[in-house]
Amino acid sequence: MIYNFGSINADYIYQVPHLPVPGETLAATALTRELGGKGANQSVAASRAGAQVIHVGAVGPDGAWAISELEGHGVDCTHVTMLDSTTGHAIINVDTGGENAIVIFPGANQEQSLTDVESAFMVAGQGDFLLLQNETNLQAKAAKLARSKDMTVVYSAAPFSPDSVRAVLPYVDILVMNSVEFSQLTEVLGDTISDLPAMVQIVTKGSAGVDWIENETTRHVPARKVKPVDTTGAGDCFAGYVVAGLAEGMSPEQALRLGTSAAALQIQRRGTAGAIPIRSDVNALL
Repeated sequence: MIYNFGSINADYIYQVPHLPVPGETLAATALTRELGGKGANQSVAASRAGAQVIHVGAVGPDGAWAISELEGHGVDCTHVTMLDSTTGHAIINVDTGGENAIVIFPGANQEQSLTDVESAFMVAGQGDFLLLQNETNLQAKAAKLARSKDMTVVYSAAPFSPDSVRAVLPYVDILVMNSVEFSQLTEVLGDTISDLPAMVQIVTKGSAGVDWIENETTRHVPARKVKPVDTTGAGDCFAGYVVAGLAEGMSPEQALRLGTSAAALQIQRRGTAGAIPIRSDVNALL
């Protein structure tokens, strides 16, 4: 079972001719609203990869549609609570080359209760996975609780926050970062790869592929060469698929190939959670 203590957002996606610069007013050519948030995206990806996924999170009274969409993607939302707050949302600008710039309002994602997390993990144990990201409160407490139950803790250190990373790292089994976040981590902590706590590190490098670093040994899987349409959520698609692959017993290389293939398909489509491919399409690409 994969548990995901993660964000649920409404993504407002604006298609723009180029990313705005400071002081510029820019007319968008299109607008869509979709289910998003790093947590929701990863839950959808793991579910579409074929895993059983329980999402632990929160929305406001305006977020019933988001719960419905998660459930429509096969995600168990028994432990998604509705709070007297605003559902988190993101303003996403996407240019004609597929690059994006994102502003996030956390809303209910930052107001969750430890009691609800404890209830969700009641029957979890060895063999189960916990996905975490930096868009909620209580990450370190959730990770510590999961570690006490012998769950495998997978942490996406994004959006990067030095304080959050310091608090969560002692309980992490697999740390997922892109190359920019990895540089930020080593700069802030003053650590090299060998100095970090004993854990697997997955470092994504865009078109340069991905590294699996374990016990000072690096395994590299190249990226698939595709023309991107929209890179929003590609890292979340990758992470969800990789964890689903590991949960079903794949080797690291197999799981990374699964994740990179899923992300390659996703970036050729517009959108976030709705653009994540189903497993049969990924298997066909593989």
